[in-house]
Amino acid sequence: MLLLPALAWAQASASLDQLQLSRAEDGLRLAYSVRLELPRAAEDALHKGVPLYFVAEARVARKRWYWRDATLGRAERQWRLSYQALTRQYRLSTGGLHQSYETLAEALTALRRASAWAIELREEPDPGATYLLSFSLRLDTRQLPAPLQIGLGSEAEWGVRSERPVHPAELGLAS
Repeated sequence: MLLLPALAWAQASASLDQLQLSRAEDGLRLAYSVRLELPRAAEDALHKGVPLYFVAEARVARKRWYWRDATLGRAERQWRLSYQALTRQYRLSTGGLHQSYETLAEALTALRRASAWAIELREEPDPGATYLLSFSLRLDTRQLPAPLQIGLGSEAEWGVRSERPVHPAELGLAS
């Protein structure tokens, strides 16, 4: 049985280097760059055949004082990172796309950044409203085998979260 202590997961480092939003014809485009390093225990589990799942979420919301913020646009991506012992390659899968990499560093590089992630708009932005961009990239501990979740709690304190105001020009509004 393979058990990972919670402290081993907490040693992972993740920080946000870049978060940029821009307007496109069909909605919004998000570019991000995250500095992300896996802890040793996660690498060991990966090499023993345990796939790791990652989730990136982005949300643009209109601030409201009287109720919850209204979502202008939302997007989510999920990745599955696995190690193929027979070929000694790392496989990163998202949706129907599967890509193989020679090293773990190459696989994590593909996960660490995106340049034109599409976010569809539910409504047109209001020039007089205030908007917030929320972004998170995290390891999805709910998809780990049950023995690995012991001591991790409901959600590990591992990943990166950011929330910042959106400039009107990013939504295609006059500044």
